[in-house]
Amino acid sequence: MINGDRPEGFLRVCAALTGRGHPHTPLWLEVPVRTSQEAADHLGVVVGQIAKSVIFKRKSDERAVLVITSGDKRVDEKKVAAITGALGRADADFVKAKTGFSIGGVAPLAHTEPPITLIDRELLRFDVVWAAAGHPNSVFALHPAQLEALTGGAPVLDVTQG
Repeated sequence: MINGDRPEGFLRVCAALTGRGHPHTPLWLEVPVRTSQEAADHLGVVVGQIAKSVIFKRKSDERAVLVITSGDKRVDEKKVAAITGALGRADADFVKAKTGFSIGGVAPLAHTEPPITLIDRELLRFDVVWAAAGHPNSVFALHPAQLEALTGGAPVLDVTQG
């Protein structure tokens, strides 16, 4: 596939990263990596280095809430709800409508509707993490501290279990 034939979500993330001066070009993988474990295995890194994007639906206004955390951690919904308000589950249709991405390819930036974004501090354990780049076949590398700038200054918080 030549670059012009890449999916729209991937191209949107590439443009957003370029526009923000991000030094690492997203990689297009020959196989989809829909889970943190699949991505870690394919990239040869530990699963904690995968910056997974978890989407919730805020009940009060149906706004998307994006939690970015390490692939080896589970989001604590009670901690997130204490910050954002009551949460509901986001199904695949909601995720696609609010972010412009399919589950398994949700990037931390370039959403079609800006979400409420929370970044978990567990990512700061690593010098390099990998995030989805708008499609299950794409990822990009970054330093965890770059997530704040790339997502519009989202705070780094404790939002995982344990």
